[in-house]
Amino acid sequence: MAGAAPDWWTRRSARCRADLGRPGPGRWLHLELKLLADVGVIGFPNAGKSTLVSRLSAAKPKIADYPFTTLTPTLGIARADADRSFVIADLPGLIPGAAEGKGLGHQFLRHTERTRLLIHLLDPDPNTGRELVDDLDAINAELAAYSPDLAARPQIVAVNKADLLDGAPERRRAAERVGARCAETGQPFFLISAATGAGLRELVGAIAARLDTTGWLRAAS
Repeated sequence: MAGAAPDWWTRRSARCRADLGRPGPGRWLHLELKLLADVGVIGFPNAGKSTLVSRLSAAKPKIADYPFTTLTPTLGIARADADRSFVIADLPGLIPGAAEGKGLGHQFLRHTERTRLLIHLLDPDPNTGRELVDDLDAINAELAAYSPDLAARPQIVAVNKADLLDGAPERRRAAERVGARCAETGQPFFLISAATGAGLRELVGAIAARLDTTGWLRAAS
C-alpha cells in the first residue's frame, strides 16, 4: 500500500514503545509462626519445664532460677524406644491472665495450639506460696479461656521436683491431692524429678502409649 511504513519500522516501533509504570495492587500481611510438636510442656514459670525437656532430649534450652527464663519455645527429639521418637517442646511459662495477654500470654498460648499432647508440670516448691491443685486449675482455666479446643487437649499431669518432698509432709500431701484429682478426671499422674531423673522413664512410657494409640509416634532417625 502506498505510503505505508515499511515492515521493519513497524517492528522497531513496537519494540521501543513503553508505558509509564503505575502503582499496582498491594496488601500488608501479618504472618504468625506456630511451632508443630507432638508434646508441649506447660506450667507456671520455674516449674522445671526446660530441665525436663533437656533430660528427655538433646535440646539445650536456657535454664535458670528465675521466672520467664524461657521466652521462646525450644524443640527437642525424645526417644520413646530404640525405634520411635516424638518432638517435645519447652513452652514459656503461663500465669493467670495469660488468655488476656498477661505475661505475653497470647504469644505463649498460640504455641500450644498445634501440640497433640500436653505435659502439665506442677512445682511443689513451698517458696511459691501456691497450692498445687490451685495451680492445676489456674493453668487449665487459662487454656479454656483462650480456646475450648485447647482445654480439651489430652494432658498428662506431673508434679516435678519430687526430691523436695522428702521430709516435707505438707507438700507431699499437696502432691497426693493432685493425684486424687487426676484419678477423678481420668488423667495420668506422675511424681517426677527432672533434676535427678526419678520417674522420667515411666513418664516417657505414658507419653509413648498415648501417642501410639493415635499413630503419632514417628520412626526414630
